[in-house]
Amino acid sequence: MFFMDRRDAGRRLAARVRHLRGLPVLVLGLPRGGVPVAAEVAEVLDAPLDVCLVRKLGVPYQPELAMGAIGEGGVRVINDEVVRAAGVSPDEFARVEARERAVLEERAQRYRGNGQSAEAAGRTVLVVDDGVATGSTARAACRIVRARGAARVVLAVPVAPEGWTERLSGEADELICPETPRDFFAIGQFYADFSQVDDREVIACLERSAAGHARTGAADGGPPVHEREVVVEAGAVRLDGRLTVPDGAAGIVLFAHGSGSSRNSPRNQFVAAGLNRAGLGTLLFDLLTEAEEGDRANVFDTALLSRRLADATEWLRTRPEAEGPALGYFGASTGAAAALGAAAEQGGRVSAVVSRGGRPDLAWASLPSVTAPTLLIVGGCDRTVLELNQQAQERLRCESRIAVVPGATHLFAEPGALEEVTALARDWFVDHMAPTAHAAPV
Repeated sequence: MFFMDRRDAGRRLAARVRHLRGLPVLVLGLPRGGVPVAAEVAEVLDAPLDVCLVRKLGVPYQPELAMGAIGEGGVRVINDEVVRAAGVSPDEFARVEARERAVLEERAQRYRGNGQSAEAAGRTVLVVDDGVATGSTARAACRIVRARGAARVVLAVPVAPEGWTERLSGEADELICPETPRDFFAIGQFYADFSQVDDREVIACLERSAAGHARTGAADGGPPVHEREVVVEAGAVRLDGRLTVPDGAAGIVLFAHGSGSSRNSPRNQFVAAGLNRAGLGTLLFDLLTEAEEGDRANVFDTALLSRRLADATEWLRTRPEAEGPALGYFGASTGAAAALGAAAEQGGRVSAVVSRGGRPDLAWASLPSVTAPTLLIVGGCDRTVLELNQQAQERLRCESRIAVVPGATHLFAEPGALEEVTALARDWFVDHMAPTAHAAPV
C-alpha cells in the first residue's frame, strides 16, 4: 500500500501540483471518493473546490468494473471493449444508465442545493480522483470540463496502473500521478483505509473549502469581481466585449487578440482570469465586426486594429469603472502589434504593455514612440518569433524585457506554459500599473 487514507493521498498529491499555486485554478473532486483527496489539494493550492459529477456505469453483475460513465451536460463515455467482453445487452446498459442518471441529478441537488457549479471558463481546472482504474470516469470528467470552457485541463490522481497515460492521452493537457505500480488490480489495494465516503463527508469538504475562501472576500481567493457583457463603441462601429473589474482594481488591461481570434479566445480568457485574481480588471472585446472578419485582409491590418484598440481605450475611459485605475494592453500574436501601435498613439496614458508570442515587427515604425514599459513573452521553441522580438526590442526606447518560456511553442500549449505566461504578465502589470487620474484628451 502507498497511502493511509484519502487525505494522506491528497497531501501527497498536492506536493506534485504546487506549480499551479497562485494561478486561476479550480479544483474539481469526483464524488464521492475523490472529494477528500481534492480537498487537501485545494487547501494547499489555496484554490476553490467543487465537484465534477460523474457516475460510473458498472457491469450489472460486477458493479466495480466500469463499462462507461456519464456526467453533467449529457456527456456519455462507453467502453465498448468491456461491454462486449461482459456480454451486456443494450437493454441492460440502458437500465444501468437510467439508474445512474437519476443518482447524478439527485446528487447535484444535494451537494449544491440551488447553487450553481463553480465557473470553469478561462481557468485551469484540476480534476482529482482517488485513483484511476479503467479511466472511463476520468475521461468523462475531462470532457465535461472541456465543455464548460476550461482553458486547460489537468487530471491528477494519487495512483494509477502503469501506462495509464496512454489510455487518457488527449483527454487532459497534463496528467499527474505519483504512483504507477505494475501489479494493479484495484485502487483500494493501495490504501490502508479505503472505506466508502458518504455524502455527509462530501458536503463537509465543500463547506469547509467555501468557508475558507469566504474569509478572503471572494469565491476564488481574490477580491469580489464584477463582470458584465458590454458593447464597445470604437469609432463608427460597435463591438461586443466582456468587462471584468475586481473591487479596488489598480488597473484594467485591454486585450488585443491574435489573427482570427475573438473575446472568446480560451488562452486570453485564461490569462485574464489570472489578472482578475491578482486584483486587475480586464476588457476582452472583438477587434472586428462579424462582417469585417470575412475579409482576411482586416485580420492583418495593424493600422486598423491599433485604431480600434485606441478607440476602445477612449470608450473605456468614459466608464465609471475606469475613473481611477491605470490602463494597460495585453497583445497576443498579431494583436501584439496592435497593442504596441495603440500604445505609441496613447503615449504616457498607457501604463504597461505585455506581448504573448507577439509580432512586434508588424508595428515596426511605431516602436520608437512607445513609452509604456513593455514585456515581450516568447516561447523558447518559437525561434523565428524570438528573433523578431529581439530585433523589435532594439527599436524600443522604453523600459523593456524579453521573457523566454523554456520548451514552449508559439501557442504555449505545453504543460505549465500558459501558467508561466500568466504569472509573468500578472507580475509585470502589478509592478507597473498604479491608479492614476487620466487627463482629458487634447
